[in-house]
Amino acid sequence: MQPTDTTNPDYFHKVVDCQWACPAHTPVPEYIRLIAAGRYADAYMVNWKSNVFPGILGRTCDRPCEPACRRGRVEEEPVAICRLKRVAADYKGDISGRLPDPPAARTDKRVACIGAGPASLAVARDLAAAGHDVTVFDGEAKAGGFIRFQIPRFRLPESVIDEEVGYILDRGVTARLGERVNSLKTLLGEGYDAIFVGCGAPRGRDLGIPGRQEAAANIHIGIDWLASVSFGHIKSIGRRVIVLGGGNTAMDCCRSARRLGGQDVRVVVRSGFEEMKASPWEKEDAMHEDIPILNFLAPRAFVHESGRLTGMTFERVRAEYDANGRRSLVPTGEPDEFIAADDVLVAVGQENAFPWIERDAGIAFERSGLPVLDPATLQSTHPQVFFGGDAAFGPKNIIWAVAHGHEAAISIDLLLRGADLHDRPPPMVTLVSQKMGIHEWSYDNDVSIDLRYKVPHIEKTRALTDIGAEVELGFDPELAFKEAQRCLNCDVQTMFTPKLCIECDACVDICPVDCITFTDDGAEGELRGRLNAPAHTLSQAIYVAGGLKTGRIMAKDEDVCLHCGLCAERCPTGAWDMQRFLIDLAQVGARHPAHAA
Repeated sequence: MQPTDTTNPDYFHKVVDCQWACPAHTPVPEYIRLIAAGRYADAYMVNWKSNVFPGILGRTCDRPCEPACRRGRVEEEPVAICRLKRVAADYKGDISGRLPDPPAARTDKRVACIGAGPASLAVARDLAAAGHDVTVFDGEAKAGGFIRFQIPRFRLPESVIDEEVGYILDRGVTARLGERVNSLKTLLGEGYDAIFVGCGAPRGRDLGIPGRQEAAANIHIGIDWLASVSFGHIKSIGRRVIVLGGGNTAMDCCRSARRLGGQDVRVVVRSGFEEMKASPWEKEDAMHEDIPILNFLAPRAFVHESGRLTGMTFERVRAEYDANGRRSLVPTGEPDEFIAADDVLVAVGQENAFPWIERDAGIAFERSGLPVLDPATLQSTHPQVFFGGDAAFGPKNIIWAVAHGHEAAISIDLLLRGADLHDRPPPMVTLVSQKMGIHEWSYDNDVSIDLRYKVPHIEKTRALTDIGAEVELGFDPELAFKEAQRCLNCDVQTMFTPKLCIECDACVDICPVDCITFTDDGAEGELRGRLNAPAHTLSQAIYVAGGLKTGRIMAKDEDVCLHCGLCAERCPTGAWDMQRFLIDLAQVGARHPAHAA
């Protein structure tokens, strides 16, 4: 095999599994160490630079980082990364003085962002920091998009939204709220140099089955119903409620219904429990609040009497798979099942709606209704128009919208400067030795079995009677410290210097997971099978170093390495070193402050 090129920024970035999995590539181990040290404001600023909304995401993120967490390979549960992010937000104090001022030098370029959701706000923050004149349009009176109007207050207090949205709007961004854009061509005619479309996927899918029109008064589209609850237009619901759908919106609907008077609330899903799109913790929270989830039931009809909804009938189905693993749901042949209901909430998906984009405006759309985009730049078929977030790719999560915002902002800035949109700025990478003495390192590398700490919740009776009471209380500093200590510091990399190695095998002997092998070279497929512990996870690289005196190579399986540093502590010649890897992905505008040295 070719020796590993550790100068390639992506090599060690992929080894920091949590950061690599995060769409915004937040440096997770870095801010967790700061939390463990009680440096909450510093940890918040690390987050604010990359993911823009630490307090919001610390409560609502879809957590793609956690399934990737290395702690999850040695224990059942990963580090509570998301809830530690909230700790930084809860205990940061006043950080207003650490936020960058709008630049004194302004460009003459004007950018319009349509929609005031997370994607548009991320674009606005980045481009305003570069000196561009950014205006955000939204039809609602307050900014935040679906963060504000579709996420229930018992999950996300409005004060947190106000604070973090305010950090952006106060950085030189013009907000034209309560002003809905009704024509893309008109907006283009107003002299904007670029337009970013971040209006989300605003239309909930309906269910056109028998009885839909007759019982319409008690059948509600989930995202619209949640918005009406948020606005205070809806304050009650029937005693018996069916929620259709298996995503996070369905979980928000059923939990909201419980708080508004629903005593018998049930979630009904066509698929199996494991196939539901809702996050596992969202399903757990719903079931904890005594909401059953009924699977493999396909809606057949809304049942009504004289226009009054009385319930629904469902067909029982089962999953079958063809030779290619494709699933289909087929009837079991059992009798239909009737479930009584006073109200039904339909949360079976969302779709894009662009009635304000004229068909002759130069924007091409796919058959699915999504815009045709350059995947690298997010530029549409109109060179001045860019898309991001749900408006670009359909419903995802806030962290994906933020990541799209950063990428679109880079593209727009390049466009405004007359540069090639594919000439993306490279990341900044540092590798710094953590050596403090002969066998001492500046980070805690004691690996032990340590079960995940549970986030405290308010008492269930109160939770179910107050729709504005936040359910999760968050970690206090003591619990936060204990949970932060579970982090395995996977950004502290093992670095090997072959010319110092005497091949004594001390590192091999002490490695707790048998991830180091000194052996003859060979093709990767064959080499993976004869390591001390065969390396079958092809998505993770093998660290290969040649140049040993015997002609052999050192091969280390990055997939199972715990970054414990025992190899470096044991090595008598210093051939192994532990070096902290930090990647700072490029963003538009001035460098935002991260944390003190």
